[in-house]
Amino acid sequence: MIRIDHHLTPDDLAKALRRDVADGLAGHPKALPPKWFYDERGSVLFEEITRLPEYYPTRAERAILVRHAPEIARATGADTLVELGAGSGEKTRLLLDALRGAGTLRRFVPVDVSGDFLVESAGRIAAEYPGLEVHAVVADFERHLHLLPAEGRRTVAVLGSTIGNLVPAARAAFLGDLHSTLRPGETLLLGVDLVKDPARLVAAYDDARGVTAEFNRNVLRVVDRELDARFDPCAFDHVAVWDPGAEWMEMRLRARAPMRVRVGALDLAVDFAAGEEVRTEISAKFRRAGVAGELDRAGFALEHWWTDPAGDFALLVARA
Repeated sequence: MIRIDHHLTPDDLAKALRRDVADGLAGHPKALPPKWFYDERGSVLFEEITRLPEYYPTRAERAILVRHAPEIARATGADTLVELGAGSGEKTRLLLDALRGAGTLRRFVPVDVSGDFLVESAGRIAAEYPGLEVHAVVADFERHLHLLPAEGRRTVAVLGSTIGNLVPAARAAFLGDLHSTLRPGETLLLGVDLVKDPARLVAAYDDARGVTAEFNRNVLRVVDRELDARFDPCAFDHVAVWDPGAEWMEMRLRARAPMRVRVGALDLAVDFAAGEEVRTEISAKFRRAGVAGELDRAGFALEHWWTDPAGDFALLVARA
């Protein structure tokens, strides 16, 4: 059985893009949110990134799930898997299989901003898991947590170190909002990328083949297409920088020469100096003590922590 709730319409997304671009390009420094990487082309590029030799997080998280998914299922005791930023691949199925193996699985709640993606992926899951109730939700999980289905005993999965794309204040707000929507005893399954050698981190975000560079520039192609802008993505260099103070990676786009860019849909002209940068993503890296502190301040107790053999990545269960 498939049910789909819509809390976002295409018009909502269009308004959000207009707001983010107007605010971000007027800022100092300029910035664009990473969620706008992911049109169809951007999603294909990201899948290619996950297969690159330099990009370890996807392989490391998968290795943890292959080894520990049954333990995760027992630790959560969940009958409902809620996946924020829903995936359609192996990691989702590893969790569903583990919950089914534990004899508890009843319901899957994938949450994503793309309705078309959800309809397709939810249909595949429903076909592969007969009898599973699939309740998909088209929503922005930073805004709509209070609207998520409340049935069952839930574990909420935030995989891929997605939480690292939020600055600390936004992480605190997200974790607090999530805690307020969970009943006592329900759980958070969180994937976090861990602090490591900066050279490895930079390589993971600036691969030798240039796939990540194309992915980064794709945000400009999205703005061009959706907002009648005149960016030339090739006029910007991809930059990946480790910030040791904040302990996060930053991706930026650096203007190669002075330019003025028109954004027709906003009636906006944006000036760039040579070398001026637009920040397109942060990706925070974590330490166990810091994660435990952030969870504790939001009302969660960290109960289980697993890493891959190399210690690159962690999956944790925290209880509300």
